[in-house]
Amino acid sequence: MTTTATAPVVGASAATTAPSGREPLMLRKRIGSVIYEVSVHFSNTSKETMEDKILRLIEREVSKSA
Repeated sequence: MTTTATAPVVGASAATTAPSGREPLMLRKRIGSVIYEVSVHFSNTSKETMEDKILRLIEREVSKSA
């Protein structure tokens, strides 16, 4: 994660990706005077769907709070 306070951000958040779909998705979020940039990538060999992953993360969070 890269943080900077010098470049202005239009709106609250932005997301971009290359037209080829091969480059990582870049998310930019400004919180206060700090801009956070996060790159997101997905494995081409993963057997788990996004829905499976989200449900697994929710179940793990619920079990930690129980």
